[in-house]
Amino acid sequence: MFKFKNYDFKRYNISLLFAVITLVSIGVFLIKQVKPDDYKKQILGLIGGLMIVAIVSLIDYHFISSFYIVLYMANLALLVLVKLIGVEHNNAQRWLDLKFFELQPSELTKIILIIFFAKLFTIFEHRINNAIFLLLSIILMAIPTFLILTQTDLSTSLVLMMIFAMLIFAAGLSWKIILPIVIIGIPLGIGLFWYVQQDYQAILNPYQQERILSILNPEAYPGTMYQQDNSIQAIGSGQLIGKLFDDSESAIRGYRHVPIAESDFIFSVAGEELGFIGSVLILLLFLFIIYKCLSTARKAPDRIGMLIAVGIASMFAFQVFVNIGVATALLPNTGIPLPFLSQGLSSLISSMIAIGIILNIRLQPNKLTR
Repeated sequence: MFKFKNYDFKRYNISLLFAVITLVSIGVFLIKQVKPDDYKKQILGLIGGLMIVAIVSLIDYHFISSFYIVLYMANLALLVLVKLIGVEHNNAQRWLDLKFFELQPSELTKIILIIFFAKLFTIFEHRINNAIFLLLSIILMAIPTFLILTQTDLSTSLVLMMIFAMLIFAAGLSWKIILPIVIIGIPLGIGLFWYVQQDYQAILNPYQQERILSILNPEAYPGTMYQQDNSIQAIGSGQLIGKLFDDSESAIRGYRHVPIAESDFIFSVAGEELGFIGSVLILLLFLFIIYKCLSTARKAPDRIGMLIAVGIASMFAFQVFVNIGVATALLPNTGIPLPFLSQGLSSLISSMIAIGIILNIRLQPNKLTR
């Protein structure tokens, strides 16, 4: 479990930890601007998150991954509990009430499935292109994804599918399989995109279909675009340096007209308060974290370490892309937190666990005999 003698503590990635602390600190400030009474919870989350990072970074990731089946089954149990006794907010039932805070199991699902499939693809390395194994892997992925989708959490389901796609690609899926999928998948994707716009479509809920249609024709859906329109105006009003030090406009903040600005639309707060320069700084910090995850994958001592790091990099990259894409109205509105910045202890905890695992992979010796 703890193999301090084997760790090279000179490789402890302090710069990655500093980038994470900087982002969470910025997030605490932004949340305070939106909800002055709630930011203290995020401070506690930062303190607790750093403790989680410190502990997880010292636990051998091979020890964690040895429980991959237990983790997978426990995750399914939590997702089923959400369906049975979950707490509902904004017409979505995604949380479990643990008295001291509400846990969103779908956030932990991302980390658990990364570990599960990294271990699975390592054990069955030579069967990665076997049709039966691929079908089994897809089924194992589909079960938790379906449970999350029934929570009306489409965004997390898309994140899981992206993680799975990147993991199986990194695991060595043959181009003989990838190319036919791409050749067939692109026309199917275009056809599916056309189909979900039709009145008779039966895949999306009406409100989900309306969000897609509103991006294509915003003038026809002013109510649906209310959140994103105000988000764009808030970001644009920040101009170059933001309103942080502008006392004359201290009472005028566009993000106060953006519902859930403290979570899914936290980037609108960043754009208005910190301006273009602050927004670019945030993007650079995210790029740095993703780069460090990919660098860890490249330098990982073994296959499972590489796959875990690739999965974590994919998770962060896709969430950042979708969240900011939604906040800037480049993508249809879908609720997904911005890692480290958005309010929410479940998201922060899962992100901190991911960082702890990345740090542990870097601590390992270059070559492992396993």
